[in-house]
Amino acid sequence: MLQHKPQNRCHGFAYRWIRPCALSSGSFSNIYCAITRLSLAVVILIAIPAYALAEASGRVLDDDRESPWHIVADEITYDQEADQYTARGDVNITKEDRRLAADFVRFDHKTMKVLAVGHVIMTAGEDILTGTRMEMDLEAETGTVYDGTIFFKANHFYVKGDKIQKVGKHCYTADKASITTCDGDTPAWKITGRNLKVTIEGYGFVNHAALWAKKVPVLYAPFLVFPVKLKRQSGLLAPQLGYSDRKGAEYNQPFYWAISESSDATFYLHHLERRGEKLGLEYRYVLGKKSKGTLMYDFLDDRKVDDGTPDSSEDWGYEDDNVLRPNSDRYWFRMKNNQAMPFGFSAKLDIDIVSDQDYLHEFKAGYTGFEKTDKYFEKNFGRGLDEYDDPVRVNSLNLSRSWSKYSLITEARWYDDVINRRQSDTNTILQKLPFAEFNASKQRILKTPFYFDLDSEYVRFYKQKDKRGHRIDALPRLYLPLKLRNYFTLEPSFGWRHTAWYIDKYQDPSPEKERTLYREIYDIKLDLSSGIYSVYNLGGNGIERIKHTVRPQVIYEFIPDQKQDEYPSFDSLDRIGGKNLITYSLTNTFTSRSTEHTIEKDKRQEDKYDVPSYTYRQFCRLKLEQSYDINEAKQNDPESEPFSAIYGELQLVPGRYLSMQADAEWSPYENDFLSHNVAANIWDKRGDSLFAEHRYKRDSSRSIYYHFLLRISDRLSAYIERERNLFDREDIKYSTGFLYKAQCWSIELSYTDEEEDRRYALMVNLYGLGAFATEMTGRDMESLFEGEE
Repeated sequence: MLQHKPQNRCHGFAYRWIRPCALSSGSFSNIYCAITRLSLAVVILIAIPAYALAEASGRVLDDDRESPWHIVADEITYDQEADQYTARGDVNITKEDRRLAADFVRFDHKTMKVLAVGHVIMTAGEDILTGTRMEMDLEAETGTVYDGTIFFKANHFYVKGDKIQKVGKHCYTADKASITTCDGDTPAWKITGRNLKVTIEGYGFVNHAALWAKKVPVLYAPFLVFPVKLKRQSGLLAPQLGYSDRKGAEYNQPFYWAISESSDATFYLHHLERRGEKLGLEYRYVLGKKSKGTLMYDFLDDRKVDDGTPDSSEDWGYEDDNVLRPNSDRYWFRMKNNQAMPFGFSAKLDIDIVSDQDYLHEFKAGYTGFEKTDKYFEKNFGRGLDEYDDPVRVNSLNLSRSWSKYSLITEARWYDDVINRRQSDTNTILQKLPFAEFNASKQRILKTPFYFDLDSEYVRFYKQKDKRGHRIDALPRLYLPLKLRNYFTLEPSFGWRHTAWYIDKYQDPSPEKERTLYREIYDIKLDLSSGIYSVYNLGGNGIERIKHTVRPQVIYEFIPDQKQDEYPSFDSLDRIGGKNLITYSLTNTFTSRSTEHTIEKDKRQEDKYDVPSYTYRQFCRLKLEQSYDINEAKQNDPESEPFSAIYGELQLVPGRYLSMQADAEWSPYENDFLSHNVAANIWDKRGDSLFAEHRYKRDSSRSIYYHFLLRISDRLSAYIERERNLFDREDIKYSTGFLYKAQCWSIELSYTDEEEDRRYALMVNLYGLGAFATEMTGRDMESLFEGEE
């Protein structure tokens, strides 16, 4: 509350709890009054707590009598009998993070009512209310603003009206009003209507709503509901519209449900003109930084099938797929979960079950398509999905723990063969149920010069109506690193593999076969390497030095050729072939050093001194590698080829806006490339970018891919994406489109030709309206637990 004596008045400032200066004609009094005003301003600014200035609140004047109001004006008068303050000229009333400014303000201290006239501006946190006249009851938090505008910063929302009434703590009404998220006197879009009622952290309701594009009305609705929330909210998200040859006209409408602070869900109604109604569900939860999960499910009762008839296979099958799809019940269930467990363990669950081999071809794009799902899982869980064209989907439950030098992983893994599941009662895939792995990283043995590491695993193999068994495999390895006169590093190592099998059931049962078998195989490895470098001083303002490092390396590996026919054959680990191989390589790296100088001041001596900081960047790496097979050379066969193909790898980042990668294999016997791949990425400050990649594998594949994004202006962008199979001379994918992003709306138009289907899509988003809900991702919800261990 305010305290003031009626006789005391000072032009320019009035205050609480400090005795006011008296108005006097004397020069000393005027100087004293000016100094007092300046001192009071500093005191009041210091008195405002820092957290209040930083806090963003959606409330307008939530009065607390323990916290004072401060008034600044050109002239202030006080009527003691009425207990009223009257301020004229550049009036400012402040309290913590709230402020009222106007040309004229009358404040009734008894009733806590305020009348403000002329250029009224009221702020609460970052929210702003403006008008020509305002009547406000600070105690009840009600009032009226004339020719007013309310701006909510959190969602950049404007509410304008001739007469806006605040009828509650967070509730506003207006007879005639408009709403928009666009800045300016003539917004790009707005909604006008009558009988507007808006509740902060709630919804807005308006009758006879009209949507305007600039000054042109484009849509009318007798009644409209819209959210006005600063936090997560339930409601409609922006729909997707499109057209394709295989699906016809499409409309995909998501609805977002903010269940709680740590969980939410999105429901999808996807109308496909030619195929039916596809329903979708996404559920997300976060229990902590290490505990979260996402479940997604889609279902479609498809009107079209690929049952082998000429019409169905031609229109609804795929040319590169010889397997029919006679089912109409189509679905895709996928889920990933991370869960912190007791004693430092963590669990991970991955599920990926799809109805048929064509489903992910059919629904590759869109809100619930493969591409967006795979990117979401990769971003939020660090692991994606199997390729969309892979009919074998991996499902697993993983329990693991890591120590500083050891790790334990246990897993139940199920390979779901979609085609086999649809066409056969017997699962022919060999499953790993369960799988356990215990590893020790390379570490020193006490204080000796020796080091060791360990790779070990247990697997139970299961195959329906077929072979089943258990396998334990352990490979300890002993190392002895040696330095040869500071020029070379030699590291011999010896590994001794132990493998044991117990067979439950053979593929070809026979009573003579042993059920328990053992195997021991040793291997020897010698690793010889060196490092040579030279530093070149350039003396430039940018790059100061370049370090060129050459690392030659020779590795010898030996595994004896041992007969293993009597052992079961579950996977490649059951058949370890002999090896007598020398691999030699040469790696060149170029690293630049740039120096930046900053001036710092010594607080004790007040001297300034130069502090250099260095930036190191590896801008080029070139590696060449080849192997020589001694066993192959001993065969004395004129057609033997002991030398492998020469493998080359190049990584180049010559500048800030250019990067390149390339690799190739060249056969010395055929004097030709077996494969070569090259990729380049170019971009600039504007946001333009070009990525191009060429891939080649002899007698197998040759393709080119590029993606070009052009920023035509700050708001308009165009893009084109193409992948072409040069080997078969046909396009794999072609897509192009335009994106226009304004301050408060955006529109995207795209065309895609892929998987024997052409799609047209249009997306219009009116910020704050087109996206009727604010969706929270898994990473967003994780921020609720930033401080949790």
